[in-house]
Amino acid sequence: MNLRWAMVAIAAAMLLSGCQLIQAAEEPTDLYQVTPKSTFDPDLPSVRWQLAVEVPAAAANLNTGRIALAQSPTSFDYYAKTAWTDRAPLMVQTRIVDSFENTRKILAVARESIGLRANYVLQPDLRNFEAMYFYGGTPIVHVRIVAKLVQMPERQIIGEATFERCVRARADKVPKIVEAFDQALGSVIKRLVAWTLRTPPPKAPTESTYYDIDKYRNPANMVIDSANCPVGNDTSMVPLADES
Repeated sequence: MNLRWAMVAIAAAMLLSGCQLIQAAEEPTDLYQVTPKSTFDPDLPSVRWQLAVEVPAAAANLNTGRIALAQSPTSFDYYAKTAWTDRAPLMVQTRIVDSFENTRKILAVARESIGLRANYVLQPDLRNFEAMYFYGGTPIVHVRIVAKLVQMPERQIIGEATFERCVRARADKVPKIVEAFDQALGSVIKRLVAWTLRTPPPKAPTESTYYDIDKYRNPANMVIDSANCPVGNDTSMVPLADES
């Protein structure tokens, strides 16, 4: 009986050890992050209102810490043994908040989760955040955010905009691809921040603050800021990532 239990214990230990080895093999060995924007146009307005930034909404394939790639327009995958330092939407939220703070133009900005008594809420939607391989050459990083600006406490949408940029990596190596992610996202965030600061009046809203709601309800007035991405199979307008 003692021999039987000893054999069971050895088998269990071997199984546990095997599971730990499999887990170690699956865990990422290299972690990466993107940086906030720190330079902005000098004519950005100074505003006297508070802003809460929500966690960007994202489809399940982007709502992960894994670094996404697309081998074709209809397939999706991830780089092996590499990851972002956080889930992509949370990482992007942090960089948006950091970038607003770096402008030194806003009274207060914070993540929506901390319960700030915000005058406005920024609702980003992370639509694209992947490296595309199906255009040939080194991968092209594609970043697209659709954002809504909501006045509180009425929760009235007073602005909607799309920001999209593409950047080609200088090499098909993860560190170079991350540099392209950083540049494309930085360009999107810079424009998102400027649009947000310029959309409402600079003063904190009051009951008498006027918003042209019909303007914002008209899809024709939605801001669409898209540049440097492929048109059909033409990738000539896609810039190479800056040398670091």
